[in-house]
Amino acid sequence: MMEIPKNATELKGYYTWMGEDGIARTCVKSNIDIVLEHAIENSAVVTSFYKDKKFPILIDSRNIKSMSYEARHHFSAHGRDTKTNAFGIIIGSSISRVLGNFYLGINKPAVPTKLFDNEKDATQWLKQFC
Repeated sequence: MMEIPKNATELKGYYTWMGEDGIARTCVKSNIDIVLEHAIENSAVVTSFYKDKKFPILIDSRNIKSMSYEARHHFSAHGRDTKTNAFGIIIGSSISRVLGNFYLGINKPAVPTKLFDNEKDATQWLKQFC
């Protein structure tokens, strides 16, 4: 799990903050079932970070229990205004990678999206979108 800074916003399903490097970060709370309500709440906080600038987001999903279809569709960023221009998703296992790739194949996010095993590699890739 990523280190959560003191200035992070604690939501029902996430901890979310803007990094000093211009990359937003969100960390799923442990063993939670993410539903549409959580997704909408998190997206509202992320969208509030910058008024007129797009930015990438790093998502730590290693501790997630499950995510509803409605939440997955919301996060795909189709048909809604979003300030994010790329998603880097940290996953926790090879099973998560298989499921993540399946999800990406079905939901095809509206912005570049890539799965990672660690924060360092994800951050490195996301820097190109700052």
